[in-house]
Amino acid sequence: MIRRSVRKRFHTVYWTPPEFDIQAPAIFVPNHHGWFDGYLMFHVVTRLRVPTLDWIQEFDAFPLFAKIGGLPYPLGDPDRRTATVLKTIRLMENEGWSLLLFAEAELHYPPELLEFGKALATVARKVPRVQVIPVAIQYEMALHERPEAFIALGQPVALGDNLITRTRTAVAGLLNETSTRIKKNRNEFQILAKGIPDVNERWDLRRLNGSS
Repeated sequence: MIRRSVRKRFHTVYWTPPEFDIQAPAIFVPNHHGWFDGYLMFHVVTRLRVPTLDWIQEFDAFPLFAKIGGLPYPLGDPDRRTATVLKTIRLMENEGWSLLLFAEAELHYPPELLEFGKALATVARKVPRVQVIPVAIQYEMALHERPEAFIALGQPVALGDNLITRTRTAVAGLLNETSTRIKKNRNEFQILAKGIPDVNERWDLRRLNGSS
């Protein structure tokens, strides 16, 4: 369902693979500016072959997400949230799972970043060997009939004091860098997932009569 949805809604999804070895467990920390963020990150962690958990506020509406690492994180239910955090820490420590963490906690309009919550520091403190990986997700709707998405993974953020602030700064910087690269050096990105070409790309009659 996830792959089909991305394929139908996008022209192309691009990414910059990490330039370092991901040592699980890791915490992937992307911005949260688009409805498809979780779907796109599924493509990323699948390509990286990193089993990854994801806290989902609306998990009860579609519990099948448990099959790919989804865990319940409902608003207004601190007991279930606490249980999910404890389970996450246990799975990261004992089984090498990683975590997709939308540290802003809510979907919102770009380009600003909301304040990051305390969960990042909590998990990092309990899983001391963890890699904290900033991620930038940028959507572009200009050159094609359907939007394009660009994903970049930054260098791990060092653990220690002010981890939340430093990670937020890293994500913000990566967003700015990605935006510049899209406009100036988009050929540096690799294809992560193909979508549907534009109507003129699909129905170019010049290909039929041999003129191109």
